[in-house]
Amino acid sequence: MRSDLHIHTYESDGLLSIEEVMNLAQANNVQTLAITDHESTQAIYKAESLAKELNIKIIPGVELLTSYQGHEVHLLGYFKTINHPVLQDRLQEIRAQRTALAYDMVESLKSGGISLEWQDVEKEVGAKGAVTKGHIMRAIYHQETGGSQKNWREIAAHFRPGGVAHLPYLNHRFEDAVDLIFSCGGLPVVAHPGLLWDPQMVFSLLAYRPIGLEVYYGYWERQAALIQYYAEVADKFAIIATGGSDYHGPSGYVKLGQMDVPYDSVLKLRSYLTL
Repeated sequence: MRSDLHIHTYESDGLLSIEEVMNLAQANNVQTLAITDHESTQAIYKAESLAKELNIKIIPGVELLTSYQGHEVHLLGYFKTINHPVLQDRLQEIRAQRTALAYDMVESLKSGGISLEWQDVEKEVGAKGAVTKGHIMRAIYHQETGGSQKNWREIAAHFRPGGVAHLPYLNHRFEDAVDLIFSCGGLPVVAHPGLLWDPQMVFSLLAYRPIGLEVYYGYWERQAALIQYYAEVADKFAIIATGGSDYHGPSGYVKLGQMDVPYDSVLKLRSYLTL
């Protein structure tokens, strides 16, 4: 049985609507799907309404941008239900903060000589979620190339340490995010640890409280070796190993449902959440 526990829609920085994502999941024979938009759970309601007729099981989720020792850490949260006022109030606050930070990134880019306006970025936003650097990157791509080939690495470099728009979001501590997810009945999972600023940081993150680790992930160099490595880390230091495509749309080279997520992991997650 195919599963994908890391999916984005246009409710955050994905390119497809929830209907398109659900139909694609069915076409790819994905039977368990976790919608994990950035700081938004809006797509989950529609996904759950479509799931029965498509014979797909939905695990409600969210991806949170957090900070740990001055560096960004992505944290996935999986839930039985996302109808929790504390969770929704906090997500609304973070969306506003991240949008304000995105505005500052655009101003930094303009100061650095890159021709870009906030209105250009707004055109890339498909819903009422947070405006993120992903939207800004797409705005740069479309404005500078008119759709022709462009090196995404050059665009991404603006937002990395040393780049003109490197403004990390540091207003949500990792520990607070973990506590938030637990307090709302969820399970926190450290996302794509192979992308951490310092790979050794994963051990400190997992030591805070018993949480999960995303292992079966595709956007890594040396993918097979890192999956094997993080599977061993999860076996020793995490309570569950998850995985997914981190699907944002057809432009990504990892396709929806492509990662081989052991069904055992899905069953363990569902059991923890009592789904």
